[in-house]
Amino acid sequence: MKPLVSILIPCYNAEPWLAETLESALQQTWKNIEIIVVDDGSIDSSLQVARKFESPNVKVISQTNRGASAARNKALQEAQGDFIQYLDADDLLASDKIELQMQLLETETSSTIISGKWSRFWQSPTEAQFIPEPVWSDMSAIDWLICSWEGGGMMHPAAWLVPRVIAEAAGYWDETLSLNDDGEYFCRVLLASKGVKFCSRARSYYRSGISSSLSFQKSRMALESAFQSIKLCSSYLLAVEDNPRTRHACATAFQRFIYSAYPNVPDLVKKAEAKVQSFGGSDIKPDGSPLFKFMKSFIGWKLAKEIQIIKKTVLEAK
Repeated sequence: MKPLVSILIPCYNAEPWLAETLESALQQTWKNIEIIVVDDGSIDSSLQVARKFESPNVKVISQTNRGASAARNKALQEAQGDFIQYLDADDLLASDKIELQMQLLETETSSTIISGKWSRFWQSPTEAQFIPEPVWSDMSAIDWLICSWEGGGMMHPAAWLVPRVIAEAAGYWDETLSLNDDGEYFCRVLLASKGVKFCSRARSYYRSGISSSLSFQKSRMALESAFQSIKLCSSYLLAVEDNPRTRHACATAFQRFIYSAYPNVPDLVKKAEAKVQSFGGSDIKPDGSPLFKFMKSFIGWKLAKEIQIIKKTVLEAK
């Protein structure tokens, strides 16, 4: 019998998208799958939507609201599969995504993690444009992390297919984190692997533009989580390889945080600046709109960003 793949879906207030997500999981051409949905205390009708899909291979679990990482951990504890496919409740998989990655795994050891190409979409997956990024390649775990942190792109959770032995070695999701909890988790997964194989035909779809999603959050709690995630990831990487290239990647990760968080959390920005200096500095420049770039050249990036925030606040107040 073919290996069992567990598709793990954490869900919180995803009523508008959950059915489409579940359909994309059920339509997989790799048929030996189980689907585990963990509803994390939704206050909309997500749980009722999920219940409609219950079957011998679709399990629905309800828990009080504890966060996405706790929901993923519950699903992982229940999973029986030899391989783990994470899928957020608003994202989608191409019908042959898992099968293509499993075929590639036949030529690899169980210590290899498989990635695939992915694209953002807003309303329909037909909008997706799969634009190659440097991380879309076979790499060692360390090279992948350095490439990603230096600006070579990222992977959303659904792009990966993780052998269970690697997931067990990496440990559970950190339930103290919210924003960038996936970055911290997959950093551990990568470092527990023997490397990344890229499956060029495997496709997944990342839904963007949801204002309530974690990636939209700029609250104090979210930014504290992002800072802690980078701090943890840096410690994991440097514990395996501590040299100028890994330290530069860590500095760049903290510098990106500074550009994103300023001026909302000055204490965290100050701590991040100290981290950048301790790692030897970063040469990455702040990016933004043409107007931001123009202002930055005359008044510096900090003042330019403050002006943009004031402008946005005024426009939203009208």
